[in-house]
Parts: sequence; C-alpha cells; structure tokens
Amino acid sequence: MALRNIRQIGDSVLNKKCKEIKEMTSRLEVLIEDMLDTMYEAQGVGLAAPQVGVLKRVVVIDVTQEANHPIVLINPEIIETSGEQTGEEGCLSVMGKSGIVTRPDYVKVRALGKDMKPIEVEGTQLLARALCHEIDHLDGHLYVEKVQGELHDVTEEQE
Repeated sequence: MALRNIRQIGDSVLNKKCKEIKEMTSRLEVLIEDMLDTMYEAQGVGLAAPQVGVLKRVVVIDVTQEANHPIVLINPEIIETSGEQTGEEGCLSVMGKSGIVTRPDYVKVRALGKDMKPIEVEGTQLLARALCHEIDHLDGHLYVEKVQGELHDVTEEQE
C-alpha cells in the first residue's frame, strides 16, 4: 500500500475528537493497510488514524513488530482496567522524545474488528499501555499530558 505522513505534536488534528465509523468502505480498508505499513516502517507498536490526519476512530497495534497478527480496532472503548504500571513511553507523533507515564497494567477493550464484527481484546504490560495510548489519540489526547516530570531525548541505545 502506501506510507502516510505522521503528524507531529503541534498539528491541530492531534487534538481533535475522532468520529465513529459506521461501515467498512474501500477507503477505510486502504486507510487501515496504509496505517499498518506506516506503523511498521516507523518501527512503532501502534498508530491511530489522527496521527495520519484522519479523524476516524480506528487504531492499529502490533507489539510483536512481526506483521503476522496486527490488532485492528474500530470504534474501540476501554471497558475494564486494573493494576498499574509506570514506565517509559514514546509516540510516533512526538519524535525523539519519551517520558515516564503511569497506565493500567491490564486493559480490556471492546471494538469492531476489520470485518466490522464485535471483538474484545485483553492486554497486559506493553499491550495494555499501547491500547490506552492509541485510544487516547482518538479523543485528542497525547501521552505528553500524562508525563511525570519532563520529556527527555531518546538516545540511540534506546531506539
């Protein structure tokens, strides 16, 4: 498919609430494929539609980075959380920076899959963090709002 430009912090599209998706269309299928290609190329673990300039409620996640079983969530909503984890978090829309963020250690999400059928996804640790992070994007929020202390530069060793 095609790589899309990842919008960077300061772009107003990243602060807007996304619209619910009513049906699968050929344009949405292309968007999802482009988002996956863009995420893998950028070596990210997740990408939300507003990060490529589209105000639709869709995210793609793959914490394995193997392109075998990416998670595609349409209209996702967090329905359950528990526990707590604190750790480094970065974002493809805040290049070269990271910060310490506390998130739930367990998250359950209800959404529609690529086939527009209801699904539930449960995750712990990195997947839980990615689910929260990407769903925040759909409501116009960036992780920098939750950072404890200051953002810091990502060094070569961390990438």
